[in-house]
Amino acid sequence: MRKFGKWFPVVLTGVIMLSGCVSGGEGPARQTSATEGSSTISASDSDTIKVGILHSLSGTMSISEVSVKDAEMLAIEEINKAGGVLGKQIEPVIEDGASDWPTFAEKAGKLLQQDRVAAVFGGWTSASRKAMLPVFEQNNGLLFYPVQYEGLESSPNIFYTGATTNQQIVPSVSWLLENRGKKFFLLGSDYVFPKTANKIIQAQLKAEGGEVVGEEYTPLGHTDYSTIINKIKAAKPDVVYNTLNGDSNVAFFKQLKDAGITSEDLTTLSVSVAEEEIRGIGADVLAGHLAAWNYYQTTDTPENTKFTAAYKAKYGADRVTADPIEAGYTAVYLWKAAVEKAGSVDVAQVKEAAKGIEFNAPSGKVTIDGENQHIYKTVRIGEVQANGQFKELWNSGEPVKPDPYLKTYEWGKSLGAN
Repeated sequence: MRKFGKWFPVVLTGVIMLSGCVSGGEGPARQTSATEGSSTISASDSDTIKVGILHSLSGTMSISEVSVKDAEMLAIEEINKAGGVLGKQIEPVIEDGASDWPTFAEKAGKLLQQDRVAAVFGGWTSASRKAMLPVFEQNNGLLFYPVQYEGLESSPNIFYTGATTNQQIVPSVSWLLENRGKKFFLLGSDYVFPKTANKIIQAQLKAEGGEVVGEEYTPLGHTDYSTIINKIKAAKPDVVYNTLNGDSNVAFFKQLKDAGITSEDLTTLSVSVAEEEIRGIGADVLAGHLAAWNYYQTTDTPENTKFTAAYKAKYGADRVTADPIEAGYTAVYLWKAAVEKAGSVDVAQVKEAAKGIEFNAPSGKVTIDGENQHIYKTVRIGEVQANGQFKELWNSGEPVKPDPYLKTYEWGKSLGAN
């Protein structure tokens, strides 16, 4: 493991307490001296307001995270063209988490203490979020985290703009039980999100009449799935519930097809495979397979038509949007709305102002829940089409209130209490 100097105690503390999902930024960034304590900035400190962008721009997770960074940069560009925030331009400071959780913690500390950013937009895996969480809490910073996750968490220093468990995993399991069968094979990457998600799925299946017939985990970046595919064949599940992340999905789905198993033979539902990952894996490989999200490029709203056109105009007609991309884009606008309502970038004032803020996002109307700093989101289940887009099979009809601790589920109450 690389050395990470003065941040080692912070990272070690975070790992012990939270048990968890390359140096150098991209582009110019003005440097300021490191300062102890709060990262709060006065809006009158300069002509710009700095924000951090912290994603894996290299390593196994870059297949997913680079595009989220692009969406956040698009939102910043749009806001700056429209006059900025509090009359000031947003100045992004971009860092690479390099698919390495200690690096995420190190870069988060650098952004808060050295660059003195007003907020950070970043992360993908729960391991990266768990590594950053104590850094933001100890430095009184704000992290806007854009990806669905396993729930059972609520930090006063994090806004969660991706789905929590009751906005993705729980409704998708119920839908699968009703429409695809009772026998589940659980496959995930070996870190906190898949393991916690599968613990929740097991409790739900027990309560709703399902059965787990297999459970396997592989390291991030793993590429040989022949043994696991043989185990899937032997277990004869109705559904493979897939929580693999990063480019392991490329290997798994290609090898599944090579083994002669298609979507007609076996239902797989993924929670980390979206349009961007389909580009990397191949629509011919994934056609007919399912995914649960809150947004697809095909989501029919006026805001999405505008967003998709702007994203393609900036990055290329062959580029696609996806749920975490939309959630990253939305996060920047939610932060802007909270700052303008507060009239300040002071962390305490922004958090208070954020309560109940509504925004017409590309995915539809979202609202910040003042109790837990998650957002209300519409749940969607889609099927991959031959053109690499999703056909929506089901949606929740209205935005679902976030319930990260599963308090509204009898079978989930004990999990949320742990």
